[in-house]
Amino acid sequence: MVITIINSYDIMVANKLVLQQNQFDIIFIEPIGGFMWGIELQRKNEVSLARQIYQVMRDQMTTGQLKPGEALPATRVMAKQLSVSRNTVYEAYEMLSAEGYLVTRQGSQTRVAEGLRLEKPAPVREDLSSSVQPAYEYLADFRTGQPDLQRFPRHLWLQLLRTATESFPAKQWGYTGPEGLPDLREELAAWLFRSRGLVVHPQDIFITAGATQALHLLAELLFEEGREILVEDPCHIGMLHVLQGKGFKIRPIPVDNHGIQTQYLDGSNACAAYVTPSHQFPLGGILPAGRRAELIQFARDNDLYLIEDDYDSEFRYKGTPVAPLCSMDPGRVIYVGTFSKILFPAIRIGYVVLPRQLQTRWRHLRTHTDVQNPPFEQAALAEYLRTRKLDRHVQKMRKLYGQRRQTLLQMFEEVFGKTWSALGDAAGLHIVLQFPGMTFDQTFAQHCKECGIYITPVEYHSIHKGMHLDKLLLGYGHLEADEIRKGILLLHKQMG
Repeated sequence: MVITIINSYDIMVANKLVLQQNQFDIIFIEPIGGFMWGIELQRKNEVSLARQIYQVMRDQMTTGQLKPGEALPATRVMAKQLSVSRNTVYEAYEMLSAEGYLVTRQGSQTRVAEGLRLEKPAPVREDLSSSVQPAYEYLADFRTGQPDLQRFPRHLWLQLLRTATESFPAKQWGYTGPEGLPDLREELAAWLFRSRGLVVHPQDIFITAGATQALHLLAELLFEEGREILVEDPCHIGMLHVLQGKGFKIRPIPVDNHGIQTQYLDGSNACAAYVTPSHQFPLGGILPAGRRAELIQFARDNDLYLIEDDYDSEFRYKGTPVAPLCSMDPGRVIYVGTFSKILFPAIRIGYVVLPRQLQTRWRHLRTHTDVQNPPFEQAALAEYLRTRKLDRHVQKMRKLYGQRRQTLLQMFEEVFGKTWSALGDAAGLHIVLQFPGMTFDQTFAQHCKECGIYITPVEYHSIHKGMHLDKLLLGYGHLEADEIRKGILLLHKQMG
């Protein structure tokens, strides 16, 4: 009688018959291509052979192909069958044993451990409405908040970054704390004074990874169960989602062409208010002095904090940047700024000017969130500020963006005549256009997208729907003059 052995199970059977070899002829068949027990080794793979063996055998144990208590062949036998060194198989067994997949006892065979099998998971149902998105080639891209990245002096920035990194002492390669680099905080304080007239002590400035992270941290800091946060309506939908995600009850406060309408404020159950007084997003108004005073008094009377998001107010084309609300009461106003629009979004550096009574809790929260920003970009930005190169860059870009805004307005007048009006202050990287009698909703935006036009209705940023259906948002900061003209002609065709 002949027994043909082609896998490890047959080897184990043959072991039982070894005492009877006088009665049986045992023939070993070598597997082709290193295939044994479902182990097919990829010898050119970056994953080591030992780990490949480990991964296949682990999966076989969790799926039940290898049964609990089943004995494994000796390392010498498996190494021969797989055409690998014995040490390779030994290493795979060691990994499996260290993680509890194998049970080994002195003088006995290595066996599969108990309780490894996993039930087959239920199939995951995909939400096709959100996971499958058509691919669009935008012929006209009017998205908001996009600076011109081509005009940023990247070569200079890389020089500053390299110099800062090379000169870093060893201790600054470690944890530097949740506040931010002292040099950057000092330069930021000086810059806020010369650009906005805001007097800030460096110790009150805390560096963040942009304005969005700042709002995440502030929401954690200020949240009280069951309390509301007052939010402008319309407002930046991304920031609204941050607040909603933290569990806040949202109380919308309507906005007109001058900003938040303070007569509708209600602090009976509020713990904070999120406002954009210097350049309201999205409508673009500047909050008048009288409303600013009312807002400050409201915060004092109701013992709550005002989160002031100074959204792209650096780029104002008539006059100097507007003085922050924070200058009126730094004990009640939390000032949030970012360099994403001034420089480039990938820098991920923002900052918060924080009332001192909140600073201890902020340090604790930031330490247990992500500790700190990377120090190298902070050091480069500190030098960029110290040498006034940032000031000159802002001046240059303010002039360029102002020209693009004017190009957009002139082109709209040529193409659309007198059927529209521009809202808000002459500032920022976007403009709001109102077309009385027209309706711009998500259906319109989707239709434009399918025709290669990226444009945002103000309605998208509205909490209470139906109030701003006749308004469109057009970003222009990243567009050259010919791109603006081409885009407006395409938009006119869709609206015609």
